[in-house]
Amino acid sequence: MMIIFFTMFALGLLLGFAGAGGSGIVLAMLTTFFGFPIHTALGTSTAAMFFTVLSGSFSHFREGNMVPRTGIVVGIFGAIGAYVGTFVAGTLPSYILVWISAGLLFLSSFLIFLRTRIADSKQVNQTMRQNERSTGNYFWLNAPSLGLVTGFLSGCFGLGATPFIQVGLLVLLGMSIKQAAATSMIVILPTALFGTIGYLQASYVDLHLLLLIVTGTMTGSYIGAKFTSQAPVYILRSVLIGLPILGGIILLVK
Repeated sequence: MMIIFFTMFALGLLLGFAGAGGSGIVLAMLTTFFGFPIHTALGTSTAAMFFTVLSGSFSHFREGNMVPRTGIVVGIFGAIGAYVGTFVAGTLPSYILVWISAGLLFLSSFLIFLRTRIADSKQVNQTMRQNERSTGNYFWLNAPSLGLVTGFLSGCFGLGATPFIQVGLLVLLGMSIKQAAATSMIVILPTALFGTIGYLQASYVDLHLLLLIVTGTMTGSYIGAKFTSQAPVYILRSVLIGLPILGGIILLVK
């Protein structure tokens, strides 16, 4: 069982650095390398994501990378979507969950690649765009919508939907890459919490496995988050793009 702990610690370093909840890649590891059933892996990885993000969020908050108000609003609506999604997941067969989860991971990687390339040419106006998009009708239309959609994806497919959240924060709410990476952790907290509640009700959470995952990823995530603000943007971008690709490949290996 110690191999699970050290594997999750290594993942935690990357997840904290990238501002990711990481349940997608944790899900892939549990099903492919450690042989857990997909529904158990979904429930346990979602529960672990809450604790992992809690640790990383505290570190990111201290580093001053977050936009708390936006993260809280998106996260509240994400919690609603996640809770609904857990009930849908329970009705889907295992092979459907694997293929859709892998496909969404690949899609999320492509979206981040596309959006971060566009972001490079618009950095000068970044603050102005964020101010315009953080108030009024525009904000109250897009922030709840982003939360509901990404929350449902998280609850149903156990992804955390971090890449989709980050793309939404970049595109719809005008954040910088570093702000999106950090603020996504606030969004994931209530989303993961209510997803966990739904999976607990369905008896899909393995508590012993959860303890191993959490102790590894929380430690790694706290340490990894300290390097986000110092890292060059191209390195952060590479990790954001590479993590979902890795998770998708691992899922399909099985």
